[in-house]
Amino acid sequence: MSITILGIESSCDDTSAAVIADGILRSNVISSQKVHEAYGGVVPELASRAHQQNILPTVSESLRQAGIDMKSVDAIAFTRGPGLLGSLLVGTSFAKGLALAAGVPLIDVNHLHAHILSHFIRTEERQDVPEFPFICLLISGGNSQIVVVRSPFDMEIVGRTIDDAAGEAFDKCAKVMGLPYPGGPHIDRLASQGNADAFRFSRPKIPGFDYSFSGLKTSFLYTLRDGVKVDPDFIDRNKADLAASLQSTIITILLDKLEKAVDRYSVTSVAIGGGVSANSGVRNAVADFCARRGIKAWIPPRSFTTDNAAMVAMAGYFKFQRKEFCPLSSPPFARVEI
Repeated sequence: MSITILGIESSCDDTSAAVIADGILRSNVISSQKVHEAYGGVVPELASRAHQQNILPTVSESLRQAGIDMKSVDAIAFTRGPGLLGSLLVGTSFAKGLALAAGVPLIDVNHLHAHILSHFIRTEERQDVPEFPFICLLISGGNSQIVVVRSPFDMEIVGRTIDDAAGEAFDKCAKVMGLPYPGGPHIDRLASQGNADAFRFSRPKIPGFDYSFSGLKTSFLYTLRDGVKVDPDFIDRNKADLAASLQSTIITILLDKLEKAVDRYSVTSVAIGGGVSANSGVRNAVADFCARRGIKAWIPPRSFTTDNAAMVAMAGYFKFQRKEFCPLSSPPFARVEI
């Protein structure tokens, strides 16, 4: 049976729509919001307004690129949560109205599930997908989790951040350094030019597989101070070394718990997902770790690391096969566990 899924993503500040037909990605359109750069972070109300402006042309373009119209769509998958509630309301309301008009079922998607299932997106050039079970290191601005993935419908969080996430550590430290938002890519670029051993920052000792990055941020801030104030001259002189040391510390924290989880669950492959999985240092470190352990590393294309509708459509594709639809009355949710 032929299955065509239209995916819609609006959980934060990227409006995206994608089409997956018979498991193959046919389009993936992302409209990014530049309005937040001036504020050093996402402003929820501005994000909601931008989604309202972008969602119709984004969905229309995804259908055009896929070479179909709504008559060919079998179901609409949308991000129901977690995320910014106002942004989710835009995508949820649009998906409901479109599904009602087209007479097709709705599929609600957990945003975190979708990041993990992005590894199952097939294209004409990319056909390999992970075998179950595997461990996924899910790292983004809002989440740092170690997840044991036994099937598309059986995922167990075995480790999570108890305070800030890895992406927050990158972005907030970058902001103190005077780097533009989002700071993660700028830290990544500077780190390639610096000495990772130049500075030593706090590495919290948290039991089990859980993470903490608040102590790292605090020790980073104190390093930049001259008395009670941040010293801009010190930052300018040491920007690359600071970035390299920060990135190295975050990677060390991430991989320490990942290694323990691999030992505990005896998996033969490890995947990474979420926005921070676009970081070149993280990608190389995970690939090297897996090579040393003789296990398979699943490193996603960068186009599937940030928020995108291709992963939402993929998650919807799995749920469609089990006829797991949701009613029009289903509200979005801001927070949820996997």
